[in-house]
Amino acid sequence: MTAPLSALGSMMEPVAAHTSRTLVGRDTELDQLSDLLGIRERRDRPGVVLLSGDAGVGKTRLLMELRDRARAEGWRVVAGHCLDFGESALPYLPFSELLGRFDTDLPDVVEQVSSQHPAIARLQPGRRVRTSGEAPATDGERGGDRGELFEAVHALFDTAAADAPLLLVIEDTHWADQSTRDLLGFLFTRAFTNPVALVASYRSDDLHRRHPLRRQVAEWSRLQTVDRLALSPLPDDAVRELIAELAPERLEERELAGIVSRAEGNAFFVEELVASGAGAWVPDDLADLLLVRLDRLSDEARQVVRIASVAGRKVGHSLLEAAAGLPAADLDAGIRQAVEMNVLVAGSKTYSFRHALLGEAVYDDLLPGERVRLHGQYVAALAAGDGRGTAAEMARHARRAMDFDRAVTAGIEAGDEAIAVGGPEEAARHYEHALELLEDAERAERLDIDVSKIVARAADAHSAAGDSQRAASLLAEHLERLGPSAPAAARARLLSNYAMALCIIETTLDPVSISAEAVALAPEGESPLRAKVLATHARVLAGEHRLEEAENAATEALGLAERLKMPVLASDVVTTLSSLRFKRFDGTDGEAVRDALHDAVERAASAGAVSAELRALFLVGRSHQEAAEWEQAAHWFRKAVDRGVAVGLPWAPYSIEARWQLGWVLYARGEWDEALALLAIADDETGPLIPRAIIEATRLAILSARGNDVSAGLRKLRKVWADEGGVAVFSAGVEIEAAALAADAGAALGAYDDVVGVLTRIWTEYFAGRVRLAAQTLGAVSCGLATASSSERGVLLERAATLRADGEHVVERFAASGAAWGVEGRAWSLRLAAEHLRARWLGGVDAPERDELIAAWAATVAAFEEFGSVPELARVRTTYAGILRLLGETTAAREQGDLAREAAHRLGATTLLAELRSSGSAARAAESNEPQRLTAREREILSLVAEGRSNGEIGRQLFISTKTVSVHVSNILGKLGAAGRTEAAAIARRDGLLG
Repeated sequence: MTAPLSALGSMMEPVAAHTSRTLVGRDTELDQLSDLLGIRERRDRPGVVLLSGDAGVGKTRLLMELRDRARAEGWRVVAGHCLDFGESALPYLPFSELLGRFDTDLPDVVEQVSSQHPAIARLQPGRRVRTSGEAPATDGERGGDRGELFEAVHALFDTAAADAPLLLVIEDTHWADQSTRDLLGFLFTRAFTNPVALVASYRSDDLHRRHPLRRQVAEWSRLQTVDRLALSPLPDDAVRELIAELAPERLEERELAGIVSRAEGNAFFVEELVASGAGAWVPDDLADLLLVRLDRLSDEARQVVRIASVAGRKVGHSLLEAAAGLPAADLDAGIRQAVEMNVLVAGSKTYSFRHALLGEAVYDDLLPGERVRLHGQYVAALAAGDGRGTAAEMARHARRAMDFDRAVTAGIEAGDEAIAVGGPEEAARHYEHALELLEDAERAERLDIDVSKIVARAADAHSAAGDSQRAASLLAEHLERLGPSAPAAARARLLSNYAMALCIIETTLDPVSISAEAVALAPEGESPLRAKVLATHARVLAGEHRLEEAENAATEALGLAERLKMPVLASDVVTTLSSLRFKRFDGTDGEAVRDALHDAVERAASAGAVSAELRALFLVGRSHQEAAEWEQAAHWFRKAVDRGVAVGLPWAPYSIEARWQLGWVLYARGEWDEALALLAIADDETGPLIPRAIIEATRLAILSARGNDVSAGLRKLRKVWADEGGVAVFSAGVEIEAAALAADAGAALGAYDDVVGVLTRIWTEYFAGRVRLAAQTLGAVSCGLATASSSERGVLLERAATLRADGEHVVERFAASGAAWGVEGRAWSLRLAAEHLRARWLGGVDAPERDELIAAWAATVAAFEEFGSVPELARVRTTYAGILRLLGETTAAREQGDLAREAAHRLGATTLLAELRSSGSAARAAESNEPQRLTAREREILSLVAEGRSNGEIGRQLFISTKTVSVHVSNILGKLGAAGRTEAAAIARRDGLLG
């Protein structure tokens, strides 16, 4: 029986109000530490490890996990702690603690060693405590040769390890006295007869340049017997995992991201910030702990640190020098000491706080008047050009120095700078800060600023950042504020921008009438504002398919833009005119339409009109997509995606739409792994909600087809159905398909009714996607008929007839309107009819003739072959194969089933494979032995699956995320046709895939 760990963790840095009981983000370090010490695999000589890391980074938590692992492997673990006694450190304190533990748990060993090495008695805890006002009998230095004591301690550990390997832990050696450090050095260099491993921890941020342990660590590191392991800050994903452990109720993304940023990977800081509610301030207990560092600084250094804290996380030397106003000698001395004491870190030309929270704590500790004064000093330095800084820094300092006029002008400049470098989120924030101060009408008049222009810039920035809802609400808010005496130009500007914003979001308002009002208010003649308003009006009209009116407005806008030398606007209008040709396209002059779009792309690129360029690239992609030319569509959509990323606008209109459509094209082409990689941007929880939701639906479709439970993700998407119909129509389709797999016709009909209700309200009752949704729901009804009662069967068949009528009415309306109904629409129309025939056939009511049923499904398969969607073709072939098998057409059923199975294997679509098996479609005998189907990475993961490893364990071993492992495992199951991990392992062993 091994002894328990001696109070490990009880004397560490102050513990947070509530801590995680699970080790997060340290599995790799735990494995490294175990290997270096010889815990898991015994070594000829167990190791010695110096474990370092900043205070609170998780050293003690890691050592506690090491303790549990070592004890599970049969090791005895004991620990000693160094304490902070300042200049009155007690010699050999951690070794006295160790001896006390041995005296309790292994008295026979202590007695044996004491008889042979009497010097060990000098470390007994009872002899080192003052009981009558007298000094301790010995301090470990006097009263005998120190070498005898060292030999005695060595013998104690060696003897204690005779019946079980021994792990010694010495914590917080940054507080160790010289005698303790000397004894550690002795033990590091002396071999043991029995297995003894030793780990000593220390705070790396406490080891300033004059710290005595700093030199000792350097010496120890040169020993062949000693290894070093530095515990770095936790990565952001591990911090998020830790927060989830500490706050199961889940924080808002803004709060979560704030904690991740402020804690900088320090587990203790994370725990304190979560416990305090993640406010903008530093919790008092944590601030007290951090500010202790300042007590060791001189007056000059403390003053320098206080001034630096006002600058924020980092400050340049020239700006700090100008703002401080200190004599050069005092400034240099203060900076040097702050750097040496690990409060500040020196860069090439800047200084930053070692911990961001330390800078926050110092700033919070300043008196209110002191803060205002110091911010004013920074404003003066920046205004005079004495220190280098940005407009954003000037705006921040001016705001906090109560210099609001300067804060407005600097804030607007900062917004313009952020837009220029592709930072729309930051730009919007700067503009809105300026707008808050411009609510003072006297200030706006004094600074001669047209507030409507700043509102328009802020709205454009929000839209570029993907938050069109915020853009629209901001414009609506400022339109309401305009009084009757407001200039017509200001009202026209805001109305025009508002109309454009409404075109992007779902709304019951009429953008055309709002845009028309803007045109009526715009100045007549050669006016830049009129050119902009007309350009926007053309786009709004085009969006409502009023093409002739749109062309007239665009032509007038183009003339004005060219005469007024506005190349960016002119390029945007050219793109609009090209889009009108695309909207009129009837299939007869495709090359001319694409040539016009290509010209629009080139013109926009040469003019630097990024928005127009993205729109033109997207439209070229759409022109190919409409013709089911997937490869060309993917090429142009990818160009738009890459361009958006390159200019820092991944969420902007037409950049995110291009990513969405590219993901859909990759989905249709069966390139699912590539699609998942492209759509992984949805994991960026700092991104805007609606754009993330738009692309998430496609990803969930893939994951669902691969057997993952995506119900939670689909429920989240329902919350934004009313805000973005595209999310509703696609995610509802995933819900319906999942219900069909579960043979839950009721759930499928519920999802159909819900989405039709939402889209009828925000779009129209007969939207194009309703045909697809009706066909999918009919398929789910057919799946549910097998287990339905006779009364339920009648209800389901009635709904089936209604569903078909719904879809056919949509097709009829499109035909009557003259709108194009492309190859995709034709394929879904045929499936709608075929699914209804299947439902009648399975329900036994008004059942179709055998030949009619077969012909309908054969036509559906042919239509989806023409359409070219790999997963949809595989689905209809799977259904068709089942029908043929039931009709006794075994040869044809085998042919369709084999084609569907081949596609399902390539896709990793486990749900289709399961459906094929359940319908009696068996794989060819040769199909079971195809090891070449698996990639090298998949074989590697399959081997670990066969060993019984979890996804998390596999991810840690291969240095990839758990989510990536999950995707690979789904692919493997699909390719092997396995229902689960156990079956996959069995197939792998049978087919020799593990060699």
